[in-house]
Amino acid sequence: MTLVTLEQIYEARERLRGITVHTRLFPVDGAFVKPESFQPIGSFKLRGAYNKIASLVEAERPAGIITHSSGNHAQGVAYSAKQLGLPAVIIMPNNAPPIKVEATRSYGAEIVFLDPATERREIVTQRIMDQRPGWVLVHPFNDPQIIAGQGTIGLEIFEDFPDVEQVIVPIGGGGLISGVATAIKSLKPTVKVIGVEPELAADAQQSVREGHVVEWAATDTNRTIADGVRTVSIGPLNYEHISAYVDKIVTVSEAEIRAAVRRLALQGKLVIEPSGAIPFAVWQAHRDELPVQQNTVLVLSGGNIDPKLLAEIVS
Repeated sequence: MTLVTLEQIYEARERLRGITVHTRLFPVDGAFVKPESFQPIGSFKLRGAYNKIASLVEAERPAGIITHSSGNHAQGVAYSAKQLGLPAVIIMPNNAPPIKVEATRSYGAEIVFLDPATERREIVTQRIMDQRPGWVLVHPFNDPQIIAGQGTIGLEIFEDFPDVEQVIVPIGGGGLISGVATAIKSLKPTVKVIGVEPELAADAQQSVREGHVVEWAATDTNRTIADGVRTVSIGPLNYEHISAYVDKIVTVSEAEIRAAVRRLALQGKLVIEPSGAIPFAVWQAHRDELPVQQNTVLVLSGGNIDPKLLAEIVS
């Protein structure tokens, strides 16, 4: 299986000029945070989605775009498809946060809901694709162009902070950490790249431990408050990147995730969703378990949190 190259990540950055924001680093509690909540759609997912769809348009313009997502990738695809003049269908779980559903719909995408407890999103996606000739699937994470797009975060981190010694990244399907780790390790191999998952959705950690991709049941991963990382498994391509470049994967509890969201809001003045806050949860609760105690960057992957949930956590 061929890994993404640094050259592909630089190519992605050229496609993303004028589309994504170069998010700056902010000091919080002895580390630097990179809040991807400042992207136009409120999360990092725009980087990979736009890079993938733009590359499809360059090659042979598809009739339309299909994807499956709990919310942030859905928004990235819907936004990108609109920018590039393509229709989009998004398959979303019926328990997706309303704020993410509404935002996806606002970009003009058609939404199809499924019950994650009884339906597999891959099967529903394929059924819709069979009905729409010429439409192309944009996978949320198991795709080299998606990984390359997310890797532009790594380029920005290194350019803004060349003395970086450790980068902590959330893991859902693995696209984000695959891209960031590829960029960082290619530019500065001594940097430690740490992945983080909720204890209730720790399939990537188990996969690395057992030496192959392990799938969890959706009923298990749906228990975590961190909806953006409820994927039942990492992708095969993501597993290869994680195996090659990631130094360690740690997990955090639900209480630690909530505490991280609260502290980022009250101390850091940053609105970050639970999935995006898990690197800060590690920094707060498990710093002594990390290889490096300084020059650390925490990738806060998004800020699309339901206002009621934010109010509950902060209060």
